[in-house]
Amino acid sequence: MSFSVGIVGLPNVGKSTLFKALTKQKVAISPRPFTTIHPNIGLVSVPDERLLKVSQVIKPERVTPTTIEFVDIAGLIKDAHKGEGLGNQFLSHIRNCDAILEIVRTFDSPEVENVLGEINPEKEIEIVKLELLMKDLETLENLTEKTQKKVPSTDGKKTQKKIELLEKIKELVSRGKLISEIDLTSEEKLAIKDYQFLTEKPVIYLLNINNKTFPSSKLNVQHLAINLKDEEEISELPEKDKKELGLSAKLDDIIKACYIVLDLITFFTIKGGKETRAWTLKRGLNAKTAAGKVHSDFEERFIKAEVVPWQKLIEAGSWSGARERGWLQLVGKDYLVQDGDIIEIKI
Repeated sequence: MSFSVGIVGLPNVGKSTLFKALTKQKVAISPRPFTTIHPNIGLVSVPDERLLKVSQVIKPERVTPTTIEFVDIAGLIKDAHKGEGLGNQFLSHIRNCDAILEIVRTFDSPEVENVLGEINPEKEIEIVKLELLMKDLETLENLTEKTQKKVPSTDGKKTQKKIELLEKIKELVSRGKLISEIDLTSEEKLAIKDYQFLTEKPVIYLLNINNKTFPSSKLNVQHLAINLKDEEEISELPEKDKKELGLSAKLDDIIKACYIVLDLITFFTIKGGKETRAWTLKRGLNAKTAAGKVHSDFEERFIKAEVVPWQKLIEAGSWSGARERGWLQLVGKDYLVQDGDIIEIKI
C-alpha cells in the first residue's frame, strides 16, 4: 500500500496540471472552476538512482520502483467546511491522505479564471488553513459530545482522559493553532491517530509560477516554486527530445519533498536475483515490519534477515562478494531498517 498525497488548493491554481504531469494520465483541465469533481488518483514511481545501480549488479529479470499515490482533489473555496462549492467532498478526500501538497497560484493569466480575483498567495494559504481548522473544530466538537455520552461507563477514567485531551486540542484549534503545531505526547498522538484530523497532516507548499519573478520571500512558509505548465509540456515529450533540448523536469523535487515531509525511507529486495525492487517504509521501523511490506505473511513468519547497505553491494560487485567480505549482517526482528538497506528476508 502506497503512501498518499492529496493535491489541494483553490480552483484553477494548477492541481490537475500537476497531476497530469506526474502521472501521465489524461485528465480534464479547464480555465473554469470545479472541472475536477471526483478525485483523480494515480501511482507515481519514486525516482531513485540507487535502484538502477543495484539492478546493474544483480542483473534481474525485473526492476520495480516504489510508488507514491497522488490524489487530485476538487478545488476548495471559502466556507467549504459549511458545504460551499464542493467543500464536503474536498475535505473528506483529504482525510484519507497521509500528506497535503497545497498548490498556490502566483501566475496571472486572463485565460484562466482566478476565483480570488487577485494574485495573493498569503491569502490563498490562509483560506485553506482556515477551512481545515474549521472542519477539525467541527469534528472535535462532535467527538467530544459522543465521548461525553459514554460517561459513566466501565472505562470511565479512560473515557474522561480522552475527553480532556479532545477539549485541550479543541481549545487550541479554536484559537487558530494547527494540530501538527500542538505539543502532544506520543501517547496523545496515538490516541487521536484514527481520527485523521486534517491539520495534523504534514503540508508541502508549491507555488505555481510563470516566467515572471514572484517575490516569494514574503511567504513565511517553506515552499517549492515551479512552473507547472512547463512541467506538463515537458512530461509529454519523448525522452530523446528532452535530452536533445537539455530539458529536465522538476517533478522529482516534488516527490523527494513528499518523502521528506512524510519521513520515509527506501529499502531494497533482490528476490534471489529475479527481481530488484524498492519499497517505502516509515523511518524508525524494524525489519519485521519491513518484511510485512514485502508480503503480509512474512511479518508473522519472520525469523531473521540478511542486510547490506546498497553502497557495499555495489563495491563488492555481487551478493556472494558481499558475503565473502563479511559485509552481510544477520539481523533479528528488532533491527531498525536504514535508508538504502538491501534486505534478504528469511522465513
